[in-house]
Amino acid sequence: MPVAAEQLRYPKIRALLPRTRLAYVHLQNLLTDAKRDRAARVFGYVAIWLPEQLLVLYMEEGDLVNATATVDGRVWRALPIGEAVALVPNAAEYGEICFHEAEDEQLAAMHATQVLPDLGWPAELALTSAPALLGHLMATLFDGLLEVVVDGDVNYLVFQFGVPLRGYYANDVFVNDEQARARALIGRAVEGGGTVRRWDVPPALPNQAAPALITAYRELMTTLVRRLQEHGAGSATAVAEHARHHLAAKHPVLEKFSLTIPNQRDPVVETPALSEAMAAWLRETLMHLHLPDGVTGEQLLVEVARPRRHLFQAAGLFEALHWNLRW
Repeated sequence: MPVAAEQLRYPKIRALLPRTRLAYVHLQNLLTDAKRDRAARVFGYVAIWLPEQLLVLYMEEGDLVNATATVDGRVWRALPIGEAVALVPNAAEYGEICFHEAEDEQLAAMHATQVLPDLGWPAELALTSAPALLGHLMATLFDGLLEVVVDGDVNYLVFQFGVPLRGYYANDVFVNDEQARARALIGRAVEGGGTVRRWDVPPALPNQAAPALITAYRELMTTLVRRLQEHGAGSATAVAEHARHHLAAKHPVLEKFSLTIPNQRDPVVETPALSEAMAAWLRETLMHLHLPDGVTGEQLLVEVARPRRHLFQAAGLFEALHWNLRW
């Protein structure tokens, strides 16, 4: 039986902020303190139960690196970090929040089970039998992850060669035998209307590009196009937009970087992919523009990028460009 989003509970190492009313917590201060305080730079998650949806903010070493949301507790969507934070009102009358420390492997498991499709089970398998499920995993030497949801508790079991290796449990159960613990948990799920789903070994938790970097790239391209126009390239906007549309099939993130549509939503993208896309866009745009003698696109790029040179350097933009820029 599906569980409503407000009833979901996730494993934790410790509760840095136990579940409490959102009205008592200022989210931005919480996130800022987590980054500023060296002792608080932990791996963990912030869960926020709003009246209309549940948000999960993922933290690594105190940095907010990813975000997801669900309305019903079953279907999740990835959210841009900035948009997720903006959904939380500063003076919320309703809602609850918690901040829990968790293993990085658990964070990867949580994210993967929310945004990646599960593997399913063979049609002939008896899904109401824990021995049948465990027997199938053993027979196939399954390597991967099980998500087991029981009465709102979301648990994760890591399997290797068909044997439960370790688990992350929403409720502490002091049983040293991992196999016995997994067998009992799966039994409770299949007999009590819970769910048991499986995934391949999840990838590391993706780190979204920071909102500040996305803003910096938008401003870089807007400023560069304006400077190109000032130097006689009146068609700079049209050329840049044509290049963006041409590259969008290979770099979908560019769909969110229109020069003519204001206030676009931030993309959900990792920094390397974003920088590769921006480098490709810059190359394609500057390659097809004619500038007066003595003025080059590379010179103008250096000029507009210089104030944030170190930010773009750290993001990998100049490496992705493969140009020898003179600073």
